[in-house]
Amino acid sequence: MNKDLIKKILTKVQKGKCSLEEAVEHFKDLPYRDVGFAKVDSHRALRRGFPEVIFCQGKTPEQVVRIARELAKDQSDILATRATPEVYKAMVRKFPKAQYNETARAITIKKTRRKTQSGLILIITAGTLDIPVAEEAMVTAELMGNNVKTLYDAGVAGIHRLLSHRKELSQASVIVVVAGMEGALPGVVSGLVACPVVGVPTSVGYGASFGGISALLTMLNTCSEGVTVVNIDNGFGAGYAAALINNTRAGKQ
Repeated sequence: MNKDLIKKILTKVQKGKCSLEEAVEHFKDLPYRDVGFAKVDSHRALRRGFPEVIFCQGKTPEQVVRIARELAKDQSDILATRATPEVYKAMVRKFPKAQYNETARAITIKKTRRKTQSGLILIITAGTLDIPVAEEAMVTAELMGNNVKTLYDAGVAGIHRLLSHRKELSQASVIVVVAGMEGALPGVVSGLVACPVVGVPTSVGYGASFGGISALLTMLNTCSEGVTVVNIDNGFGAGYAAALINNTRAGKQ
């Protein structure tokens, strides 16, 4: 962070030469913190409304902790995805309030009091094996200040399981649908509701599913309107997108 630049901008605000709104715009462009192996974006919350998220896969526990320490300096909520139990053990030694969702492989440290957005994010899975990806979406959306409900194991092989929850479907502001195998469920759900649907293909399935590519292509080719598709197994991306959509819709109400 460039302290001289901050001081200069604040001085302009005090002298009436710069509005608070203009100062915030300046702060959005301030530099990152360079810790050698990573450049921590300490101002992402200003630009995006939520701080940088730590992707733990491929990083050592020590590297994850170091990045988290930098983010904590700004009193930011911390989310670390694809975290192993070893990473969590290292994190909780430094941050005793850290929580670990083992199914989602996600670590959260809540440091701010976010106002819970109106509107419901409903997360649906086709099968039980899709739950880890759904849990990652749930953890993400909840930390971003959203009301989240889940509906698991409601795939098209037993469509009555989905149809018995028409009330929850109609109440949702955004729906995240997680499915592997043939990946048809997001299109089915989208045909039943008026709200945006985020489809998440998973790598669950037999050989011809090609590690989730079959489900991905099915979702991309759906004939039902309003389905947006994220990458294979990307629960975090789906939860983030759903939170942004819900926050925008809540702001217009």
